Amino acid sequence: MPELQPNTPSPPYDLIILGASGFTGKYVVKEALKFLNTPSSPLKSLALAGRSPTKLTQTLKWAAHPNPPPPIPIITADTTDPPSLHRLCIQTKLILNCVGPFRLYGEPVVAACAETGCDYLDICGEPEFMERMEAKYHDRAVEVGSLVISACGFDSVPAEFGLMFNSRQWFDPALPNRVEAYVSLESEKRIVGNFGTFESAVLGVANADKLQELRRSRPRKPRPAIPGPPPPKGPTIEQQKDIGLWAVKLPSADAIVVRRTLGVLTENPRGLPGSNESAEHIEKREAFWSTVKPVHFGVKIGSKSLLGILRIMTVGIFIGLLGRFSFGRWLLLKFPSFFSVGWFRKKGPSEDEVRSASFKMWFVGKGFSDSSLVSQGNRKPDMEIITRVMGPEIGYLTTPIILLQCALILLHQRNNLPKGGVFPPGIVFGPTDLQERLQENGISFDVISKKAISG
Repeated sequence: MPELQPNTPSPPYDLIILGASGFTGKYVVKEALKFLNTPSSPLKSLALAGRSPTKLTQTLKWAAHPNPPPPIPIITADTTDPPSLHRLCIQTKLILNCVGPFRLYGEPVVAACAETGCDYLDICGEPEFMERMEAKYHDRAVEVGSLVISACGFDSVPAEFGLMFNSRQWFDPALPNRVEAYVSLESEKRIVGNFGTFESAVLGVANADKLQELRRSRPRKPRPAIPGPPPPKGPTIEQQKDIGLWAVKLPSADAIVVRRTLGVLTENPRGLPGSNESAEHIEKREAFWSTVKPVHFGVKIGSKSLLGILRIMTVGIFIGLLGRFSFGRWLLLKFPSFFSVGWFRKKGPSEDEVRSASFKMWFVGKGFSDSSLVSQGNRKPDMEIITRVMGPEIGYLTTPIILLQCALILLHQRNNLPKGGVFPPGIVFGPTDLQERLQENGISFDVISKKAISG
């Protein structure tokens, strides 16, 4: 295919899936094929990219089964070859990046997008990568009109949209103070995670100092004003009787991504204006953000049994201790099944294991039945609202569903979205119809209960 000049008004592809033959990438291809050239879909052209044309051809065949594979172009590109990424970016409106760990392979792709004006979505759950990309490429991305959005998968859209959904149930004069999310992974067979997720967690521990260093080097941003007292610390292991779970704090990207969205909202209380948005969307955006209130937010992982929590803590201790030095990391990555008590293995889950798994994410919001109570000294919350987000297996089903719906919105409603910049998903997609689209594709949002609690 001839190389296009950067000024070409319309590149030949709507989107290119990079890393399409990887564990998650192949499920992203499968999801994309559902929307390719369907009557109401903006997705009319698609290409797959990666290091091995043979593997990409096999992926397309697998994803299209039982139908014959459609004639989708296959492009050779490698994250260690910047010119190949540049060629990729000028051939498409949007890159879906599935090549992780992003700490190792993500930056050259973001750099190419921020240079060419191509839009970028990924499924990253690595805080240091996301914050570093914002620090290095935000200004350039704004300049060239490249929208760079990480965490467009299970990390961290259910957390962001689950929190916003809970926040929007607090009708005036009620006011939320804090929301705790409880993630529960369930399966009729056994839960098996993606090795890439395990590797990202190990590398995250190894590079924890770099994240702190990056934050110290950046100017402090204004923090949202949250009404009422800060939440109490609480026990290490908690029993949440209302939702039937034992829980322990989860050091995930979700709380960090949510805080970034609330931080942007503090500086832009009406949200981020679109590059050329309609009057109708301006009204919708401003109305949406007027109903989202800032809160203290944390994430815990839950299990129906105390034994399940002890298993989770064991894995956390292994990663926390061994991830700090190189031989320990080698052990963790060489024997993932042993050190994760069977939850992660190099070959990933079988298709049966993927089909039988699901998640529930509960959002327990505590706040005040009347905002006037906040000014009455150190009053404790007197109201609780519990909401829930549910969906299929997190890594191979929920993540591709979310990524594709974000991509379709970006292709269809680009004028209503910011011109460019590096952002978390919540602040960009909050006022769009992403929640409705997720509900249509198997990810549900429900209000479970509203009640008074003793202050």
